[in-house]
Amino acid sequence: MARSLENWNVSITFAEHGLEAIEAIKEGKGDLLFLDLNMPIMDGYQVLERIRRDDLQSLVLVVSGDIQPDAHTRVSNLGALDFIKKPINAELLSDVLHQYGLLHELAPGEKSNIQHLDVAVDLKSYYQEISNVAMGRAGDRLARLLKAFVHLPIPRVNIISIEELDMALREHIGREQSATVTQGFSGPGIAGEALLMFTNSSIQDMARLLRYDGEINESGEREVLIDLANVLSGAFLNSLAIQLDVSLNPSAPVILGLQGEAPNISSSKHRWEKTLSIEISYRITEHNINCDLLILFTEDSLDELNERASFFE
Repeated sequence: MARSLENWNVSITFAEHGLEAIEAIKEGKGDLLFLDLNMPIMDGYQVLERIRRDDLQSLVLVVSGDIQPDAHTRVSNLGALDFIKKPINAELLSDVLHQYGLLHELAPGEKSNIQHLDVAVDLKSYYQEISNVAMGRAGDRLARLLKAFVHLPIPRVNIISIEELDMALREHIGREQSATVTQGFSGPGIAGEALLMFTNSSIQDMARLLRYDGEINESGEREVLIDLANVLSGAFLNSLAIQLDVSLNPSAPVILGLQGEAPNISSSKHRWEKTLSIEISYRITEHNINCDLLILFTEDSLDELNERASFFE
């Protein structure tokens, strides 16, 4: 975002979360606010509500990976000028700003103060941001399929040992009856596994939202799980592949069990010592639906992933 504005004579202030953004606006640093939706402490919706409540003087353009139709409607109703989907590029941003006359009086060519700021992206933030975009694509597919608004979190990105991962999975699955669907994927120098975990109560609620005609027995639940895995895992991996500029070929989804069996990640067949994990929890609170998507990359994928990430520094 900052680099897309570097050729305009503007002063840029960064805020790591919504509360910082509100404080910056109160200090007169937010004539124009580029607002994300998925943030810690105070999310984008809460920022828009606070701007309206306190009558703060700031024009807001939402820039988000959450592309659900309901997200567009909600931010528009809260006073946002427009919605720009991630990933952003300078040409698109310039077109939108000119459309609203927001750069009409500014002369291009005079470097902004962005040259004095450190905008390097560390690896964890890079993976978190491309995951954010992929999460939004998958959430949009799920929302359209179930005809409901999906609450999107901040993706959790970590490099952890396989033993730690195995323990975390067993604790997670042990808390409540759940089902897990696994789907492998591979590409040039990159391979991994997508795990989609549902609570049993969520499966039945999703079957009802899908207007599943048959009896919601074990066979019906398996059909619903496979359909949802193809939607969520497929959309996430496809968006991730586009951003990484790589082709990722998924295998057919496999159900590991409907009775809370934990996948044996630390088994000898994986031969991993550590993994890059991306964890996302999708929620539809109005229907008490929760599911967790866990993307795991093999240890020998890390060099290729980090090399691709270096192009964005």
